[in-house]
Amino acid sequence: MNRSFFDKTGIPKQIAWAYLGILIFMMGDGIEQGWLSPYLIGRGLSVTQSAMLFTIYGITIAVSSWFSGVFAEIYGVKRTMSVGLVLYLAGTCGFVGLSLPGLNYPMMLFTYAFRGFGYPLFAYSFLVWIAYAAPKAGLGKAVGWFWFVFTGGLNVLGAYYSSWAIEKFGNINTLWSSVFWALLGAFFALIVNQPEKRSTSQPSHSKDKIKDLLKGVTIMKEEPKVLLGGIVRIINTTAQFAFPVFLPLYMAEHGFSTTEWLQIWGTIFTSNIIFNLIFGFVGDKLGWRNTIMWFGGVGCGVTTLLFYYSPQFSSGNFWVVMLSGVLWGALLAGYVPLSALMPSLVKKNKGAAVSVLNLGAGLPVFVGPALVGLFFDLTGAEGIIWILAGLYFLGAFLTKFIRLPENAKTA
Repeated sequence: MNRSFFDKTGIPKQIAWAYLGILIFMMGDGIEQGWLSPYLIGRGLSVTQSAMLFTIYGITIAVSSWFSGVFAEIYGVKRTMSVGLVLYLAGTCGFVGLSLPGLNYPMMLFTYAFRGFGYPLFAYSFLVWIAYAAPKAGLGKAVGWFWFVFTGGLNVLGAYYSSWAIEKFGNINTLWSSVFWALLGAFFALIVNQPEKRSTSQPSHSKDKIKDLLKGVTIMKEEPKVLLGGIVRIINTTAQFAFPVFLPLYMAEHGFSTTEWLQIWGTIFTSNIIFNLIFGFVGDKLGWRNTIMWFGGVGCGVTTLLFYYSPQFSSGNFWVVMLSGVLWGALLAGYVPLSALMPSLVKKNKGAAVSVLNLGAGLPVFVGPALVGLFFDLTGAEGIIWILAGLYFLGAFLTKFIRLPENAKTA
């Protein structure tokens, strides 16, 4: 019965506990996402200082994301995840315990940036484990479950938990509670989960390790399809990090309160985590490349425009705008098969391919806001929307050229 359950859901049985661990860990990591910036500004930081804090944090996330797959390939997934846990805990303790009480800004920059190295090593390196543990025919479902637990923890459970915890424990103690959730998640992922079975050879000399580490860079030249996949992955979530910078102001012009905007934004990602699973199955049936190209690229391009213009053609109807946003969030999950497609493009160095994928996941944290900063004064909100929609259509075009060997799964 257990085997049948795992076969039907697409979760590789030998790493099932690790999925639970990722969910809990990312819930702890996502505790402060919705409220830390206004909290810091309320305590005396300027908007510019708060923005700089999160920009530096985004840079370290991108760097750590890039190398997470290669580190997992060289040193093993569990060891890489353990290092990520230690960095996360050290950064959290430094940020919450040393720098935050007295608002020591230089220390805040250092410790929060240090914390940013943690979760990509813990969570994204797990994609390498999935790439080796899941059968090829079910790899799309397996990565769909990964993005379900990752996004469900970071964007949904973290937000709901913190909204309750802040009232019960206060802001500082809520941040401290993230240590508990990180340790609990690590317990399931690293201890309860079955031992890792390495599918790659361990390099024995430091020279070999440096060479393998550089694979995270050189593979983009050796395998142009991997580079294209990385670009498509950046396009995937650039709008996700650009929208919160300017859309709340645009929505306010059409009569939406901050609370209503947050309800829309939260519901978008509730939809997204559900469709992360659905598109995992769809990708295995219809082909990974086709799913990314049509549902992800074209679908997100159309619904990005629909979401923006919905307050205008509906005269600010809350439910019409909500539905438009939910459609965008659902089709955003159309990119889920990219996590199965990228490591399948290469026979060796799957960790390097996953590193490029993970870099593409980390870069939008500051690429999205940067686009708004560069073009908003020139084009306004409407111009930004068309740039984002255009990027989605460009991504769909680029995906056409990301073919598996012998056109497997994408014919």
